[in-house]
Amino acid sequence: MERKINVPISKEDAKSLRAGDYVYLTGTIYTARDAAHKRMQETLDAGSPLPLDWTGNVVYYMGPSPAREGYPIGSAGPTTASRMDKYTPRLLDMGLGAMIGKGKRSQAVTDAIIRNGSVYFAAVGGAGAILSKRILSSEVNAYEDLGTEAIRKLEVKDFPVVVVIDSEGNNLYETARKEYAREI
Repeated sequence: MERKINVPISKEDAKSLRAGDYVYLTGTIYTARDAAHKRMQETLDAGSPLPLDWTGNVVYYMGPSPAREGYPIGSAGPTTASRMDKYTPRLLDMGLGAMIGKGKRSQAVTDAIIRNGSVYFAAVGGAGAILSKRILSSEVNAYEDLGTEAIRKLEVKDFPVVVVIDSEGNNLYETARKEYAREI
């Protein structure tokens, strides 16, 4: 199924998506990678508030390359999501609506997705130059000292992703592998 979704994502939209759905996101998403996630964890452990409320928001595991003249951002491909797995359940429990990355997730992340009615999207790895054309603006939102790993606010239009893990825990990586094996 093909869907267009406005972000931040509502619980209703997240729960309506199924593993394998093609989705085009329009609105605001945020980037954060390893260093930003580590800093957020340290901030929470210290009892301090995060620099933004993740409720309903979408995090894109991406570190952009420098923007060329006349463009808001350089290449903007996904990074491996499992590197954020030790931090993700806590953010999901705080209301994070969805994540965009590439690759498998841990069982703890899948459990937190189910528990919170969230969703994990994949973006196509190696297509960063093409994906950047769907980004209308980019600005540092927090942790500027982290450079490319700072949290950035992106405005996107029809940003293409695929639902990998839906709110019921259905996992496209697992079902596709089984379907492929059955066809062989």
